[in-house]
Amino acid sequence: MISLQSTDVNKMTIHEFGKENEQTVVLIHPSIVMWDYFEYVIPQLEKEYHLIIPALPGYDPDSKDDFTGIEEIADELEKWLIGNGIDDVTCLYGCSMGGSIVTRMLADNNVHIQNAIIDGGITPYQLPWIITRFIAIKDFLLISAGKIGGAKLLEKAFATDDLSEEDVWYAAKVLRMISAKTIWKTFESCNNYSMPDEIHTECRHIEYWVAEKEVKERRADVAYIKKAFPHTRFRKIYDVGHGGLAPFNPEKFVRGIKKVCREK
Repeated sequence: MISLQSTDVNKMTIHEFGKENEQTVVLIHPSIVMWDYFEYVIPQLEKEYHLIIPALPGYDPDSKDDFTGIEEIADELEKWLIGNGIDDVTCLYGCSMGGSIVTRMLADNNVHIQNAIIDGGITPYQLPWIITRFIAIKDFLLISAGKIGGAKLLEKAFATDDLSEEDVWYAAKVLRMISAKTIWKTFESCNNYSMPDEIHTECRHIEYWVAEKEVKERRADVAYIKKAFPHTRFRKIYDVGHGGLAPFNPEKFVRGIKKVCREK
């Protein structure tokens, strides 16, 4: 990767590539990875787009901060974009936890977003509070087990792609880096972040991507997005698991981003 520049914004470091390009693409990574989750797609996309990739708090190897929350991160990123004169985003992409941030930013409607992609994004549970607590505890224990017992446990717990030895080493490194507080706040926030009672967004082209291996797991999220953003287009991504497109099939990822960026 080349042309790297980073800017600290409160609790986030923002990495930028291809600043000379006119169109802006924001990429927001999922949980249990770092911002270099997009390592394989940056060289292709920076040739055409100004890439903005935040290193989310709790997952930034250059910062010891813990994860804050979906609402806080969406607000910080919006303020950074506005403060840096970026008032028109060609494509806002987020995967899983990153998709939660995209969902909240669309609802905030503080930044003009031409196109948005929610890739397996997690939406707030529409369940009683006590049940959401039990789910958060279950998710926390699953990830904590991976932190203690090895990243291979994550494959059994979630609809992920098969991991190579290198992938397992990377996941283990991230798990060693992140704190128990970050793990807890990640799942508690992703499952329960707030959304306005009345949602209005000026973004006219929204896509929700569902990996083939996670269709069942995303049913409630799809139903929520259909209600919150009725004009959303839904797309099934074949031959990948949850969060597997950018790291395991970067060519398909780049084609998808470019196709969405051409939408008017």
